[in-house]
Amino acid sequence: MFFTYLRRELRRRRKAALVVASGLALGIALVIIVSSVSVGMSKAQDKVLESLYGLGTDMTVTKAAAAQGSGGTERPRFEFDAEDDDATQSTDRVMVQGFQTLAAGTVDTVGEQDGVANAVGGLSLTVMKVDGQFKRGEFKQDESSGQSQGGPGGGQGGGGQPQGRVEGGGASFDVNSFTVYGTDVTQQDLGPLTSSRITEGRTFKASETDAEVAVVDSAYAKEKELAVGKTVTVSGTAYTIVGVSTADSGDAAADVYIPLKQAQTVADSKDKITTVYVQAADSQQIDTVKAAIQKNVSGTTVTTSADLADTVSGSLSTASDLASSVGKWLSIAVLVAAFLVAGLLTSSAVSRRVREFGTLKALGWKSGRVTRQVIGEALVNGLMGGVLGIAVGLAGAYAVTAVSPTLTAQLGSSGGGGGGMGGGGPMGGGGPGRQTASRTLDIALTAPVSLTTILVAVALAVAGGLVAGAFGGWRASRLRPADALRRVA
Repeated sequence: MFFTYLRRELRRRRKAALVVASGLALGIALVIIVSSVSVGMSKAQDKVLESLYGLGTDMTVTKAAAAQGSGGTERPRFEFDAEDDDATQSTDRVMVQGFQTLAAGTVDTVGEQDGVANAVGGLSLTVMKVDGQFKRGEFKQDESSGQSQGGPGGGQGGGGQPQGRVEGGGASFDVNSFTVYGTDVTQQDLGPLTSSRITEGRTFKASETDAEVAVVDSAYAKEKELAVGKTVTVSGTAYTIVGVSTADSGDAAADVYIPLKQAQTVADSKDKITTVYVQAADSQQIDTVKAAIQKNVSGTTVTTSADLADTVSGSLSTASDLASSVGKWLSIAVLVAAFLVAGLLTSSAVSRRVREFGTLKALGWKSGRVTRQVIGEALVNGLMGGVLGIAVGLAGAYAVTAVSPTLTAQLGSSGGGGGGMGGGGPMGGGGPGRQTASRTLDIALTAPVSLTTILVAVALAVAGGLVAGAFGGWRASRLRPADALRRVA
């Protein structure tokens, strides 16, 4: 009886039901779109951060910045041998990025802190290679001076010094800079190399801790015409290329990856590292782990992914702020308005059905049954609004993914003593574990809709129906049969 009457009443009041359902659908659709865009923004930002410090890294530990004026940095110096004849000169200078290092034992110290699941060290280097030659100048004697020399021992002042000038000569040198990252090949599941995938060849073997092998970034390999099986030279040592990697997003952390021991050797930095990459046991306790490391490992700077995210600017940051603040409050406002409108429309509909409900009460319907009838109708309207809202929301999310413009993410300096977790390319002192330089990445925005978002939409639809039903049910329960029957013509 209940469902039969419910179906008849909904069919008889199709227009009113459609208005209530449409209002709820608008609010639910907006919630879905805003939630999906927010998730897309979060994923886009994660891509930016992953390209800088690697998958699974929650924080990095670097040496604290040296006090201003206390030194700690050095200028690169290049020395060339003197040659009697014109000859090509070539020299390499391997520099630790940031010019500050930590003892390799810091990795174990950090790993022993409460809440740390894994820690691995790495050494970031910049290689400056200078190639060129000096060209000897030619001395040309002045003709007038030669004519006036007159006899033996002639020349200016009779001193026998020829008069003339040196022409030509000089130097021409080419400076090439690239970045090298020394990776712990026994723990390759953490650190910058994890933000790239091997597209040719293979990655390092755990046994190659001190082998002269290398993995090169695909962009650098293309520029220098390198391939698997060829060699790349770092400070006079030829490393056989065993693999080519491609960054999942943005620029690679380094141009060349070699085993950590080899990096320490070429940089003359035995048992030294620039960065410790840390994975927390619980993602909810990252701040606690950071505080513990700062307290127990002196002379270090700890940078979390949240700290680095604060330095991201550009249209990605602007859109993210818009989606998380303005969009959130706008969707809440529209949803509240939709609930109120649905409730008021349902309550108004009850007012127009006074005679109907009075007659039903006169026939023996209890107030509770009348209330359940109104709530049932409102709940069905809410579910219809939910279905319509989910459909519109999915269509809107798809449209955002299909036609959204490419957003830019600009990473500014994160501070710290040569620390931070990324930034810059080869010419900008790039690579992991250095102070970040300005860097711009292009990110394609997506708006993925998760099952959780769908369930939230369904819950909102049910809630909207219950709110509307509560308005109407409360109004219907207050009707008295005698008052209703007085309106019967």
